[in-house]
Amino acid sequence: MDEFYNLTQYSLVCFSHLRWNFVYQRPQHLMTRCAKLCRVFYIEEPFFSDEADHYELKFHGNICVVTPVLCNAASERSNAVRIKDLLNELFRVHSITKYVFWYYTPMALAFTDQFDPQLIIYDCMDELSAFRFAPAELKELEMEMFRQADLVFTGGQSLFEHKKPWHHNIYPLPSSIDKEHFGRARKLNGNPVDQEQIPYPRFGYYGVIDERLDVELINKVALEKPDWHFIFIGPIVKIDSSSLPKHPNIHYLGSKSYKELPFYIAGWDIALIPFARNESTQFISPTKTPEYLAGGKPVISSSIKDIVDLYGVSGLVKIADTSEEFIRAGESILLGGMGVKWLENVDYLLAGNSWDKTWATMLQLMTMTMDEKRKPFILKTNYYV
Repeated sequence: MDEFYNLTQYSLVCFSHLRWNFVYQRPQHLMTRCAKLCRVFYIEEPFFSDEADHYELKFHGNICVVTPVLCNAASERSNAVRIKDLLNELFRVHSITKYVFWYYTPMALAFTDQFDPQLIIYDCMDELSAFRFAPAELKELEMEMFRQADLVFTGGQSLFEHKKPWHHNIYPLPSSIDKEHFGRARKLNGNPVDQEQIPYPRFGYYGVIDERLDVELINKVALEKPDWHFIFIGPIVKIDSSSLPKHPNIHYLGSKSYKELPFYIAGWDIALIPFARNESTQFISPTKTPEYLAGGKPVISSSIKDIVDLYGVSGLVKIADTSEEFIRAGESILLGGMGVKWLENVDYLLAGNSWDKTWATMLQLMTMTMDEKRKPFILKTNYYV
């Protein structure tokens, strides 16, 4: 079986709800690996300006990030139709004639029905319909996505269990880690300038700061333990920053690059996943869990199912949903640490976890799926020989 019939013969066109330069996560990890084999066109959501409709291109090696730019002026044509026109031009100018479609958002179906991809993949990394401000038509479009997709991946086990009734060729492939990158945190000394003056003990979080964060829990613990300091790294999205708890021992340091994260993690005592238990967190499988662990940091998390099942039950992550549980877990870790055996168990669990392995599995499943799609053509061809 050839490697996807030599993927170098194809272009992969990825439609994402996440901007390439937003937070470096699953799409970037996978598309950079794909780009070693073929051209990748990463289609972002549109911007709006006073200029005529056009698209902007930014190249990252073999990855071309495409940003549609739509004119603010009133138009009789819908945004979807205008994006269609821009994509038609893109395909013509860049000679995209043999291609695979990779969707992160079903919303892109509204402007891609004119194309005929060799393979359609839906990488369902989150339950997007449960997020704040999700479009009303998202659920209906996802059902159409399941009808069109040849192959579906999910970003975690609980999301797989939720979605598997809707597709015959679906696989759970949780987000992986770059162990070498985050493992640097175990050896780094010193602190970035904006973290240097923050007192110890330090409890750190990085990621998008949005409706998933349990602000009530954070507020209670910060008030009850004024000598503990809480560091939050990441963009504030979809919520008003004024709704976040503000105390002398809470520090919001803003967004940092993927490259910088190990330098911050190195200066923490404990890493956090303080997510609320609500609709938006019901099926998530946070990538930051194994990344924190690869950095050698003890982790306190709320009872997110995928975290409990994979890390909590085995004792690798402390689970806390109330301020009392959180403080008890924090005091236990600060008093005695998690121990050498804990770190050995962490490394044993993470040993088979890598983005390279995840991509290799995906590529194999793509090849198998393409094999199945080709069978009717091969049988029909042989019949007439």
